[in-house]
Amino acid sequence: MSAAAPIPRLSNPAWEVPLVAQQAAKKPAIQIDKPARLNALTGLRCFAALNIIFFHFSNPHWFGPLAPVVNAGYASVSFFILLSGFVLAYNYAGKARAGKLDKARFWEARFTRLYPIYFLSLLLAWQVLPLEHRAHTHRMFWTGMVLTPLLLQGWIPQVATFLNTPAWTMSAEAFFYFLFPWMARWKRPRRPGTQVMKLGGVWLLGLIPGTLYVAFHPDGIAHPDRWSWGPWLQALKFTPLPHLASFVFGVLLAGLDEVIGRASRVRMALGLFGFGATFTLLTQASHVPYAMLHDGMLMPLFGCIVLGLAGENLLARGFGWAPLVFVGEASYCMYLLHFNLWNLIHRSQILDRTGLIRFDPWLSYALLVVLAVMALHFVEKPVQKRLRGWLSAWH
Repeated sequence: MSAAAPIPRLSNPAWEVPLVAQQAAKKPAIQIDKPARLNALTGLRCFAALNIIFFHFSNPHWFGPLAPVVNAGYASVSFFILLSGFVLAYNYAGKARAGKLDKARFWEARFTRLYPIYFLSLLLAWQVLPLEHRAHTHRMFWTGMVLTPLLLQGWIPQVATFLNTPAWTMSAEAFFYFLFPWMARWKRPRRPGTQVMKLGGVWLLGLIPGTLYVAFHPDGIAHPDRWSWGPWLQALKFTPLPHLASFVFGVLLAGLDEVIGRASRVRMALGLFGFGATFTLLTQASHVPYAMLHDGMLMPLFGCIVLGLAGENLLARGFGWAPLVFVGEASYCMYLLHFNLWNLIHRSQILDRTGLIRFDPWLSYALLVVLAVMALHFVEKPVQKRLRGWLSAWH
């Protein structure tokens, strides 16, 4: 059933790890190196996906000092979008600049990575069809039914969360993937300062939607928060364009990443600052306009975190711990399936019937992680391989 709460990757940006570093075959004119695997970012995706689950299905106060982070779980979606742009550019920018990125094959790869789990998430939504029918006009119900399988529902605020609340981000990601081959051709920066200025400009552009909402109060809500609802607020939270700046920021951030040494001490300092400043800002979230905090304001801090974990330092080694990476690899499945799986588990009353309800909600959280890992290995990867085989046969 559609919900007002946002949540907000994919080889997908935010959801897939860069490939193992190795020399590409030498060409007469250009040599392209494949990027190194960034395990620390995969490990962080584990926490980001869990935070979105807690945001939707917990009382933030259960988490003590981390309550402000859980209460602002919507920020994890913004992080995923930014990370999506970063990882795509990290993997493909070199190839695109060399004129070796085939757009059609790139889009095919994104589709085969994105759609299997997305389709599974819609199959799990059969239980909410009657609720969606009652919640919408006849016209909007069928608009949602047509647009959602096509990854277009996010462009219509009234049906952006149709059938699966988190799935609005797939509309945004599909749009960003379409644009990415042109973004990937942006020149490699010569100096860090120039790229930082570009990042600052994109950040300021990203603040415009929230600033306009705060300035004009189009929904007439005095103090909007995560529970507020209004057509303009829905558009701000769930439609692709307000989130485009985050994706572009991630793409440009990959350019800055190229000119900072992996072992540079600056990375460790940036990572620690990013985590500390993000936590501090979220503890003061009640004093910051919700529309501003929802996306654009945190871009620079997320960027510091990404640059820190993309380096070779103690912080990166901690987040690159194997169990975190293992779960982080299933973060896309966890994110996209958690809403409908949670509802399915609790509507079935299976925990009540087995007497396991006394362990809830922690048992449900564990089940969601296990089911996400299973979906990765028994649905996403096999179907992706089959689809790529079929598409390759057509070429």
